[in-house]
Amino acid sequence: MFKNLLVWIGGTLLLLQFIQIKIPPAPKSMPQDQVSAPKEVISILKKACYDCHSNQTVMPWYGDISPISIMVHSNIKNGRNWLNFSIFNRYDEKKKDKLYKGIVKSTAMKMPPAEYLLLHKDARLSPKERKVLQDWAKKLIKDDN
Repeated sequence: MFKNLLVWIGGTLLLLQFIQIKIPPAPKSMPQDQVSAPKEVISILKKACYDCHSNQTVMPWYGDISPISIMVHSNIKNGRNWLNFSIFNRYDEKKKDKLYKGIVKSTAMKMPPAEYLLLHKDARLSPKERKVLQDWAKKLIKDDN
């Protein structure tokens, strides 16, 4: 009974390797397309945000092993769709304003997500780093509505 269960689980995991969510190719970007910010802000963004919100994703060792790869690739795809720091200067002012507001809100608690931090302890933001990002984004918000 237990042996059969292990065979079924192993077979299922093996079959899952054939299901892959491909990350769309990152849009070509030039240095002038990237987000402009003080060095301290860029350093924090690279440490905690760039894996999902830039073209400079460092794929983890488990990034191509299903079923985890499905979540990893989906998070990267969705993260880039919402905000991509590699093409940030291509966004119009209205979109940038919305993104700055989102940065303020998301760095309050949600980002980086807890499941990411389980394996990326170095991406954890200190209260000071959260404040640095929030202060930077708040200064750049143009629309007060």
